[in-house]
Amino acid sequence: MRQILLVEPGYRNKYPPLGLMKISSYHKLAGDEVHFVKGCKASFREVKWDRIYISTLFTFFWSETIRTIRYYLKSVACPEKVVVGGVTATLLGDDIREETGVTIVPGLLDRPGILDKGDPIVVDGLIPDYQILKSIDYTYGVEDAYIAYATRGCPNRCKFCAVHKIEPRFRHYLPMQRQVKGIEDVYGQKQDLILLDNNVLASRLFERIIHDICALGFERGAKLNGRMRRVDFNQGLDARELSEKKMALLANTAIRPLRIAFDHISMKDQYMSCIRLAAKYGLFNLSNYVLYNYTDTPADFYERLRINCEINQDLGTKIYSFPMKYIPLTSKDRRYVGLNWNRKLIRGVQCILLATRGMVSPRLEFFEAAFGESPEEFQEIALMPDEYIIHRRLHENNGAADWKKIFHSLTKSQHGMLLDIHSEGHVTEMHFKRTKSPRVHRLLEHYVEADQISKQRRKES
Repeated sequence: MRQILLVEPGYRNKYPPLGLMKISSYHKLAGDEVHFVKGCKASFREVKWDRIYISTLFTFFWSETIRTIRYYLKSVACPEKVVVGGVTATLLGDDIREETGVTIVPGLLDRPGILDKGDPIVVDGLIPDYQILKSIDYTYGVEDAYIAYATRGCPNRCKFCAVHKIEPRFRHYLPMQRQVKGIEDVYGQKQDLILLDNNVLASRLFERIIHDICALGFERGAKLNGRMRRVDFNQGLDARELSEKKMALLANTAIRPLRIAFDHISMKDQYMSCIRLAAKYGLFNLSNYVLYNYTDTPADFYERLRINCEINQDLGTKIYSFPMKYIPLTSKDRRYVGLNWNRKLIRGVQCILLATRGMVSPRLEFFEAAFGESPEEFQEIALMPDEYIIHRRLHENNGAADWKKIFHSLTKSQHGMLLDIHSEGHVTEMHFKRTKSPRVHRLLEHYVEADQISKQRRKES
């Protein structure tokens, strides 16, 4: 019997590591003893393990991922006994191997013999082990849901997406009923169904997938224990693939929310047509990811968010938008700045979202209060000192009012000077000491003063 440790690095994430859950099932079938830990824990480090598996997520978690791998290296006989898989392992596997000497398993565990040579089991086809989630003091929030796939991969090869590298082959249909029934037989009935498909609408067998969903008890209006059941295609639906027939099929399920991506302003007409179709078939609860910092401008990012609010007013829909900052697929941190953005504008968006808890209100009046009434006002808000953005009401009649007055009086060249300073990142005392213009000098002083207020607040909290 082997001693197996499964490790998920300590970053915050919404969904449990499905790969590790299936690896747990694989080793338990073999009679091995399996333990699961999130992050770096000394009690697990002190044990000698026969094999350690470490999952990886986005590449911008690079530092935390490498730190976790190194933390457990002495807990095995040799580095090769640490097996690393997942997104970062697929995209930056050579880099991880060079730094740590561990074994890299890229892509999916969709063939026999990947973990143990000659073993006939396909790990990716196993029922995930939900039991291991009870052994950690971290809640993902989806424990009462079947997590499954109806398809794998995506036929598109979008430059901003890693799916075609991780799952290069698009599989049009997976036996969803077998997955759900398998989970139910072992762990009992669950309330919701979360499908992690990357482009389910591209499937030739979409109608069969909808039939499976309804047959599993997730038809429109379905309840369990007096509560409404829910289907969530969490990765979002591709507006380019969404016909009226497919919308009618989706409306037969307990889908909530309906997620449709709105990645670029060029999709405006197509996207709005899809929302109108959703309303026509009674799907009013919607959500979407809005990509920014890619090839977009701050103005068209603002317009996409505003479009959602205006559609809500017209159709009675309720679309919650979740801005998603683009970061290159192999970036090892979050510092990337798109061609049409600068560091302060990106930070400004993050400050606005901090105040709105990460989402954009579906109501126009609340959206305008947070993001402004025009693209110009949005950029003005985003350029304000962070403290003034996050605690806007506190400063609106004093510091922020003075900042705005000065900002509106800037000449074109002075405005350009401000943007140049922000392109370097954080405004420091050195910036305003070097500034010869009294007007810009006073404007920059606000950033230093606001930082001091923010630091004092953190000390007092």
